[in-house]
Amino acid sequence: SKNGNYAVTVLVEGLEHPWSLAFLPEGGMLVTERPGRLRQIGADGAVSAPITGLPKMFVDGQAGLLDVALSPGFVSDRLVYVSFAEPNFRGNHAGTAVARGRLEGDALNNVEVIYRQEPKLSAGSHLGSRLVFDDAGHLFVTQGENRVAAAAAQELDKLQGKLVRIWPDGRIPDDNPFVGRAGARPEIWSYGHRNMQGAALH
Repeated sequence: SKNGNYAVTVLVEGLEHPWSLAFLPEGGMLVTERPGRLRQIGADGAVSAPITGLPKMFVDGQAGLLDVALSPGFVSDRLVYVSFAEPNFRGNHAGTAVARGRLEGDALNNVEVIYRQEPKLSAGSHLGSRLVFDDAGHLFVTQGENRVAAAAAQELDKLQGKLVRIWPDGRIPDDNPFVGRAGARPEIWSYGHRNMQGAALH
């Protein structure tokens, strides 16, 4: 209000490390819980059972289910994007990944992983991660340097400590700055970052 007085209303209690939310056009929101649960919360505070269909995750420390964002065309395509810590094949390290699926009721259907941070070096720290769409339809993904790999943030053949820019289906834009450069990952938009856990489009 103009005089600086605000009323704070508790909508939901009892969530475990709620990490991100995305408001649904029909009301309510999607909320991630870092241990790996995605829930719908109604405008009245009603909490759904965990939404099914999410990929396998690495859950430890800062790692787990992270950001959630709606497709710019969500009203028609119902696509939901999530970033999460994806385990390696041994299950002992992880990297930031992005998956998308179609929200139908309390399920994500046709889920596909559209982006994977490689190599997977995190033991549960510094994975980022935020998802931001720009007006041209690009998807920006923030990531951490995985803490044990601080030097990797400066190495263009690795995706640690990088802001990447991709199309919503995972394709790489032709005008990314390192496209065509030998020894550099073409997904990279900027590099040398520590652990980007916030992002907004100016």
